[in-house]
Amino acid sequence: MIDSMTKYSFILLNGEQEGFLDRLQELGLVDITRSVKPVDAQSTALLTDAESARGLLDALGHVAIPEGLEARPVTGEPSKAARKALDRLAGLEEALKAVRKDIRNREPWGAFDAGQLQQLLEAGYRVHFHAVATKSFREEWAETLPLQVVSEAAGKTWFVTVLPEGEPDPLPDETAAPAGSVQESLESQDGIEAEIRDIQAELLGIQGHIGELKKDYERKLGALDLYLASTAAVPAAENTIVTLVGYAPTECDEAVTRYLDESGVFYLKDSAAVEDNPPIRFRNNRFVKMFEVLTDMYGRPAYDGFDPTPFIAVFFLLFFAFCMGDAGYGLILIVLGLLLRKADSFKDFSPLVVTLGIGTAVIGFLFHTFFSMDIAEWPLFAPVKGIFLPAKIAGYDGTMVLALVVGIVHLCLAMVVKTIHETKTKGFANSLGTWGWTLLVVGGVIVGGFALAGVLDKELTRWIVIVLGVVSAAGIFLLNDLHRNPLLNIGSGLWETYNTVTGLLGDVLSYLRLYALGLAGAMLGKAFNDIGGMILGDGSHIGAWIPFILIVLVGHTLNIAMAALGAFVHPLRLNFLEFFKNSGYEAAGRNYNPLKK
Repeated sequence: MIDSMTKYSFILLNGEQEGFLDRLQELGLVDITRSVKPVDAQSTALLTDAESARGLLDALGHVAIPEGLEARPVTGEPSKAARKALDRLAGLEEALKAVRKDIRNREPWGAFDAGQLQQLLEAGYRVHFHAVATKSFREEWAETLPLQVVSEAAGKTWFVTVLPEGEPDPLPDETAAPAGSVQESLESQDGIEAEIRDIQAELLGIQGHIGELKKDYERKLGALDLYLASTAAVPAAENTIVTLVGYAPTECDEAVTRYLDESGVFYLKDSAAVEDNPPIRFRNNRFVKMFEVLTDMYGRPAYDGFDPTPFIAVFFLLFFAFCMGDAGYGLILIVLGLLLRKADSFKDFSPLVVTLGIGTAVIGFLFHTFFSMDIAEWPLFAPVKGIFLPAKIAGYDGTMVLALVVGIVHLCLAMVVKTIHETKTKGFANSLGTWGWTLLVVGGVIVGGFALAGVLDKELTRWIVIVLGVVSAAGIFLLNDLHRNPLLNIGSGLWETYNTVTGLLGDVLSYLRLYALGLAGAMLGKAFNDIGGMILGDGSHIGAWIPFILIVLVGHTLNIAMAALGAFVHPLRLNFLEFFKNSGYEAAGRNYNPLKK
């Protein structure tokens, strides 16, 4: 549900706005109309400062600290110490990569004394280094040249030859001499790793100040928000006064007005109107609130619109469960959702994941599928077999029929919502065309359902259909616009009929994706089960259990990941496209974002 808003217009002497806005931040209820992006150099600098603080928090959260290290106490300001330590750590990690690369390059040549190579060069002899494929190495080379094999590994042979200075080396694949001994690189690696451990111990101590760093980040965000609000002030009366506009939920009127009266500021108060474009705040229960993040992905409604979140909450959950369609996968999602509580970055999504897991487990049970196995065949579930979805409904696949029925209900609900909303905003007389289509489609579906169930006999059904058709045709073709020429109404109605009929058919068929995705996931999971079962055989060979477990575990893990992706995207599409289109939903609002500390 959309909360009603009260509009506040403030008039202040120029220069008083900063102190006033700072007090509004303390109140934390008034949304000052302001930019959400930097507007000048100062706001850009404030944003950069806040982003830097956020980046520091992210970097500290992703530092891998080995177990057993003792935290070192922080000296000085934690943020400065953290940035300095992270910069040093990044440089040392790059140096460690370079040293390890040197070790890989030098290891085949082993440990040697570069001074002896220099002595040979001074004596008139040069050492040539070679690395060739072992199959290309020829033993006869050693018969004609002073040659020494240094090492052999991974199908390659490393060797050296010693020739007088200036004499060309006739052997292939000569490489550059290593810059030093592998022993030098190993010692350098040990030194760098010791320095890294020191810095990690320092960062472990800094991580104890995460709460302080988070508060610093929030203070910087508050400073940016306050500055953006101050730039929204409009000067008037030759810059002697400024005006500001803000909004607060109507239910908070008493608290806001009491605070403003105590502050002594001059303000005007009125109910927000659609043309004011006030911010949108939802008021939903705990279940629906979990799905507000999905609504915000599309955009909040206009002030005179409707909140689609309750509909998304029910149908996204249902569609997601349809696409997953496996009770075992639902249990995995529940466990995953509970584990997300321990991750600071994802704990807000934990209730939603758990809810989706519960829905998947329930629908998967009704579809009698557990990790792509048919539990209807298990003796354990024989007493409840009657509640399972039948394999066939009217000769068609039961899941496919159910997906289409749910889709028809979803679209009918969208049309009812559109009709109610248009009647509320435009009036009954100006929404007769919409009423005509809703009566025709929704009424036709209801009558058809009762007729198929045998509640209505053929003669009564025929007369109800005739009445619905006549009344609907009047609204669609004659009364769709009372202020327009009737001939134009008829032409408009014919065009609307073509678009609606073809559009509704495509929209209904879109819901087959629920059946298709669930079927694809079930078949892929069953394929992994069958492959594992073929390897396991009768289970008498102990060695067959390991590949069986690996195949089933890896296979279902991949299947869950792919199924979850499809189960998120496609139900979102059915809500954002099919439902929003047929309900007339438009995202034209902005989020309620009050000034607050």
